[in-house]
Amino acid sequence: MDSALGRLWQSALFCLLALGLSGCGINNIPTYDEQVKAAWAQVENQYQRRADLIPNLVKTVKAYAAHERETLQAVTEARAKVSSMQVDENLLNDPAKLQQFEAAQAQLSSALARLMVVVERYPDLKADQNFLALQSQLEGTENRIGVARRDYIQAVERYNREIRTFPGRIWHMVLYSDMPIRDTFQATSEDADKAPEVDFQ
Repeated sequence: MDSALGRLWQSALFCLLALGLSGCGINNIPTYDEQVKAAWAQVENQYQRRADLIPNLVKTVKAYAAHERETLQAVTEARAKVSSMQVDENLLNDPAKLQQFEAAQAQLSSALARLMVVVERYPDLKADQNFLALQSQLEGTENRIGVARRDYIQAVERYNREIRTFPGRIWHMVLYSDMPIRDTFQATSEDADKAPEVDFQ
């Protein structure tokens, strides 16, 4: 009888402990880490969407402005550089690689902005329906990139704050010490606070 009562008390204590732990943030760190990864996946998705638009954009511009080879080549090369980068979960854990990735994306944004300046010299191209559709998609993608980056920054901030404050700091030391503080985006150029201009209507 005593051992049955003892087991009952142990079970009740275990249930209370489990309930108490679940309410005190023990799962916050892995939950927030998964949100960071999901937000980063959305950033990658939007960058990929932009990269997918570029070949058709270059092809359309080339049909009207074939002699603008230097600008077209700069866009193509910047896209190739971005596409050749190894983008995986390890990128989030390596600040140098993340900065390199962002620099390549900034170079592509700059090349696209130069391409749009070239377009201004070709009224027929600016009236082409294919070009107008691509330009609209590119503008929408640039906006989506901005939103995805903002969401990623917020997810990283929430995750880092949880690791650095009580009680998350204790859970991090005890259970999740292998999960690092995450870096976020940093400006890669002096003009980073200005979005590339893609609308010349």
